[in-house]
Amino acid sequence: MTMALLELDAVSKTFSQRRSGRAVQAVAGVSLTVGKGETLGLVGESGCGKSTLARLALKLVDVTGGRIRFDGTDVTDYGSRRMLPIRRRLQAVFQDPLASLNARMTIAEIMREPFDTHGVRLDSGLEARIRELLSFVGLENIDIQKLPGQFSGGQLQRVAIARALALEPEIIVADEPTSALDPSIQAQIVNLMLQIQRKRGISYLIISHDLDVIGHVADRIAVMYLGTIIEQGAAAEIMERPLHPYTQALLSAAPTLAARRQIGWKRIMLTGDPPNPANVPSGCRFHPRCHLARDICRTDVPPLRAMPDSSRMVACHLAPDVTGQAGADVGRARRGLAPAN
Repeated sequence: MTMALLELDAVSKTFSQRRSGRAVQAVAGVSLTVGKGETLGLVGESGCGKSTLARLALKLVDVTGGRIRFDGTDVTDYGSRRMLPIRRRLQAVFQDPLASLNARMTIAEIMREPFDTHGVRLDSGLEARIRELLSFVGLENIDIQKLPGQFSGGQLQRVAIARALALEPEIIVADEPTSALDPSIQAQIVNLMLQIQRKRGISYLIISHDLDVIGHVADRIAVMYLGTIIEQGAAAEIMERPLHPYTQALLSAAPTLAARRQIGWKRIMLTGDPPNPANVPSGCRFHPRCHLARDICRTDVPPLRAMPDSSRMVACHLAPDVTGQAGADVGRARRGLAPAN
């Protein structure tokens, strides 16, 4: 295990609905760690709470319960002033670069802002440093006096990454950094982030609904469903043999070309919509949509528990005995292999 840089310890976040006043628990007791130089991928469908968790990790919103630690220091109760030196080391890249960059500021002004905010003075000159950062992300020749609206989405996301790198952070929280981009541009951004990590040793917490993208970049994966973590472990293990029925359905929803060519391949279809977080089901939160659900799943909340002979943790009463073979078949199908007999 690498030394923990960012730790979320049983964090929760509850919002109150404006009209009804009902409590909505967007995040429910989630514990995660990101090690130094490590990439943790957080996946789940829209509305599961992963973006709220990213904002909790960044201290953009306060937790309702639990603790947040950065490099061993408890920052849960830090205000904006005390967080300022931490933010030099903890940066963010958001989903929509056009929304996250000020449309009225030039690229030069956007890139200058982190240095001004933190009072950083450079001997080599600010413009030279801005050019160096933009060159590092593949934007050597852009006109930095133009506004964001004059650039493509891919170019703007590279600017956002360059801005995040300006103060040489130790970790970047990236919330859906590729979902607003065309597929060809997505691959360029993913490869750029991997290149940055190799050269600078940066840690990432990458949030996405795309398990394929996460499987490509992450060292470890955590799968989120309705505010809770239902499976986590080494990326290779989860991609090759997912144990939670929800993880199996996520992988099946993004089949490889080899899987599609496999005779008899069928996607695992989930029935119904995700439950309302204001009215969470009893027992396992996934049981209304799970084709394997038993009586115990409807009444008892499954703990997130370690699997035998593995670093994996799964919140499922039926793992690995009942779900293990189905997970192995999903992994085999992705490699173009027939299910095991």
